[in-house]
Amino acid sequence: MTSFPTHNGAVQPTLPFITPPHTNESLFLPRRSRQVPPEAWQVFPTKIPAQWHGFAKDKGYEIVRRVRDKNHIVLECQTCGGMTAHKVYTLRSAQPECAACQYDRIIETAKAAGLIFLGYHPTDRHQGFFRAPCGHELIRQFEFIERCAKGDATPRCETCHAAKEQGEAEARGWDLIGPDPQNDPNYRLYRHICGHEQRVARVNMQTGRFCCEECGEGWSSAPSYIYAMRFVFPDGTQVVKLGFSRDPQSRLHYQLKRSTEAGSTGAKKSETNSSEIDGELLRQVPMQSGHLALCVEKRLHVEIKRTYPDAALPVERFDTWLRVKSEIYVAELEPVILAMLTRLHGDARDLN
Repeated sequence: MTSFPTHNGAVQPTLPFITPPHTNESLFLPRRSRQVPPEAWQVFPTKIPAQWHGFAKDKGYEIVRRVRDKNHIVLECQTCGGMTAHKVYTLRSAQPECAACQYDRIIETAKAAGLIFLGYHPTDRHQGFFRAPCGHELIRQFEFIERCAKGDATPRCETCHAAKEQGEAEARGWDLIGPDPQNDPNYRLYRHICGHEQRVARVNMQTGRFCCEECGEGWSSAPSYIYAMRFVFPDGTQVVKLGFSRDPQSRLHYQLKRSTEAGSTGAKKSETNSSEIDGELLRQVPMQSGHLALCVEKRLHVEIKRTYPDAALPVERFDTWLRVKSEIYVAELEPVILAMLTRLHGDARDLN
């Protein structure tokens, strides 16, 4: 058995071949024989019945020698030239599998999936060890690697993914402690800078749509912003939005853009996903609280409606792309809204 430690040392992969004593050749072994030590595969000096050679030729092999005991032989594959040890009973009653060909197929499949095959799992025949492009080692089922090679799935490194989640948490003043104690795969356990530990959905940690239950503020009392955003839809339509949010960047990237599902009007599904909607935060003006931001935003919309009554777009013009029902304006109103925010910024000290 050939083995080597993994990055965590918990389980060691095995390779399907050994180098028997007094030879320089690689002898591949069937899965159930990989625990047998190399020194057991000595030549067994006994004559090979002529009938066995006929069995081997009919099944794509040549018999090289008898090995280990009277029940085992070495078969050379006529396709790849690899040598595999098999029981005589397997040769006589079934089609022996070339372990060398199987090993080559796994290596090529892993390569197509962007991985390097390191070896078989010692106790689970459905799994193997692979090295990801990042350098970390993964344990995955062979069936999953085949789907990755076809482009139907993507292998993910747990080590790098954990570092990514930790970075998401640190960006919002939290530390990732570990999995959810209630075993919900969508949640994690985090610790806030104030010391409070809390279950938070990962998507909420990414978007910032939550607060610390110990020291956090609700939206009405927390600082907020009045913002202006520009959106360009895949069909070329350009619009501008005026609104308020505690986190305009999160609002832009995670809350406003609709996915591939169509809007609530029942229109056909869009063939273009949200990543193809171009969005840009044009300006944001800080407000002391969410309540103040709400009041100011309503005042601005009333002013726009009174001065530009036809500037607001009907919902059917944008709900395929955005998760809102109102307050989306024609592109021509963008300089007007930016001028309003410039004026608001000058007045913000008095407002706050």
